[in-house]
Amino acid sequence: MMRLTITLLASALLAAPALAEPDYTPRDVVEITNADWTRDAVLYQMNTRQFTPEGTFKAARKQLPRLAAMGVDIIWLMPIHPIGEANRKGSLGSPYAVRDYRAVNPELGTEAEFRAFVDEAHRLGLKVILDWVANHSAYDNPLTKSHPDWYTRTPEGELTSPAGTDWSDVADFDYSQPALRQYMTDSLVYWVRDFGIDGYRADVAGYVPTDFWETARAELDKVKPVFMLAEWEQRDLHARAFDATYGWGWKEAMQRLVKDGSGAGAMRGYYAGQSETWPRAAMRMVYTENHDQNSWDGVAAQIYGPAYEAAIALSFVGSGLPLIYNGQEADNDRQLKFFERDPIVLREGKHAALFAKLVALKTERRALHNGRFGAPMVEVPTSESADVYAFTRGGSGEWAGERVFAVFNLSPRAHQVTFDKARHHGTYADALSGEGMTFAGGETLDLPAWGYRIFKETK
Repeated sequence: MMRLTITLLASALLAAPALAEPDYTPRDVVEITNADWTRDAVLYQMNTRQFTPEGTFKAARKQLPRLAAMGVDIIWLMPIHPIGEANRKGSLGSPYAVRDYRAVNPELGTEAEFRAFVDEAHRLGLKVILDWVANHSAYDNPLTKSHPDWYTRTPEGELTSPAGTDWSDVADFDYSQPALRQYMTDSLVYWVRDFGIDGYRADVAGYVPTDFWETARAELDKVKPVFMLAEWEQRDLHARAFDATYGWGWKEAMQRLVKDGSGAGAMRGYYAGQSETWPRAAMRMVYTENHDQNSWDGVAAQIYGPAYEAAIALSFVGSGLPLIYNGQEADNDRQLKFFERDPIVLREGKHAALFAKLVALKTERRALHNGRFGAPMVEVPTSESADVYAFTRGGSGEWAGERVFAVFNLSPRAHQVTFDKARHHGTYADALSGEGMTFAGGETLDLPAWGYRIFKETK
């Protein structure tokens, strides 16, 4: 019976057609070239409406030297376009309800003032990317009249918001229309070519066909090297379209372990999945706060509580592209209104120095650089593995002498931690305090609840 089964199976295999090619992109196939200036980039998301008391580009431009001194590299501006009035939410509306893709929202300033903002950013060595809303427009965008065939329709022939959402102020585009694709690609190119912007953050990128983004990226790169960030978590977007995608899994893991006190397992699992399934070239944006989380979920300092500083630090030294949100360095302590003016209070926050030190460390240590430029994480086993996650990055090859050793107690329990193996052995300085430390075996670190230490190898 066994022999018969094997014979029949062999016959079936011989008769079967060749296996089809997989319908996904193998994880190491990444054809786009990351601009060199993205290698150590740190993002700063600016909500221009709320960033200054005036809420304008002119006022925000005065803050650019401060951001440059902090060490951030890329300013991500929330949508800058005129906002629709039809079905508007609140008195000012959502910046994601775009009425004109080739104009500047007069609430924020003039085209000349926007151009001056970009020019000043470039003078200071900063890059500027725009938030781009390709999936939908305002209901009163003139395109709804001039090109009604570019929009999704209900069975009754009416405009409709994106399926499954409560976005009642926007109408869904139909990307089966070639002319829409051309218009949107031309509009993306317009801001890069005529205003010198350096790339885009693509709103709900997964709601738009991937091949559109691939074509658009190729056209943008003909103008100059750009940086593209997708608000989506999908591996294939990295193949020919995006440098970076959202690391929602990181945020979810961190918030879960903070909420339930379960220890380091969730974060260890996130990083293992990142290592095993995503391309090395894929930059994954990690954050403790952004506009969606702040407006709809809560203030980061409240969400993370006593774990807040550890979460910030891990977002910089673990694998990932870190984000600082509008006023986070100034300890913004409230949820900002989304559809109204609600300026942050600019002040020297207690976390400003931490952000500056972490940005400097990420810039200095090549092992901490982004995507293909940085070193992989190598876990260091500890006596408290359920709660403590320790790892090194760098130390050999192109990162020789660049090693970083980090130890995070991701729990509400204090621990005395010892280490197994020799993966971390060496001479270091504490990256935040400058205190010297040598690891040669047998050392113990005292870590309070949510405590962490970051060490950089000394030469």
